[in-house]
Amino acid sequence: MEATTARSVARARLGSGLVVAVLLLPFGSYGLARTGAVPEGTPIVLGLLTGIAGFLLLPALCEEQAPFQHSSSRLTARTLTGARSVDLNRITTVRLLTTFSYGSTYRTVVVRDIHGVRLGITTRRSLGKLRRAIEKAEANAARGAPAPRVTRAARAHLAPAPGRGLVVHTVLAFLFTTVSGSLYVSVLLILGGQ
Repeated sequence: MEATTARSVARARLGSGLVVAVLLLPFGSYGLARTGAVPEGTPIVLGLLTGIAGFLLLPALCEEQAPFQHSSSRLTARTLTGARSVDLNRITTVRLLTTFSYGSTYRTVVVRDIHGVRLGITTRRSLGKLRRAIEKAEANAARGAPAPRVTRAARAHLAPAPGRGLVVHTVLAFLFTTVSGSLYVSVLLILGGQ
């Protein structure tokens, strides 16, 4: 089981590293453009394409996809980087990831266990299992066991009736997405103008 967990964590890190490399690829191509190896406009076009791909892929790397497997202590699902299995009895952190597309808001609860395995949960059944696991861990924390760190936004989303508690989180997530995307494009255009 530990070998499977180690492979899962290694695949996840490799996937994240590849997406970050794709995001940084246009900056490396500026050196090639300055030497004349590629046309001058190539880094800008490449940057816009890789920026879109990177910003879409990065949050989706750990998101659960069918088929799912649930047990009393584990949550297993397929992701873009392979199968991942989170130990629900040893959760360390739970946070909410909010992304936007075509006027819609998408929410993924990202849970990490003590082994470093990270899984993005979106389905109602998986969210229910996670909610019960958090309640159990917090009850055990009263007896001295370590409690998982659950962000306020994740707690609000996991509530039976999520509501106003997500407004501030959604606004901040939108601002972060907009500002980081704008900075990425601005740096590409500034470097491309030189």
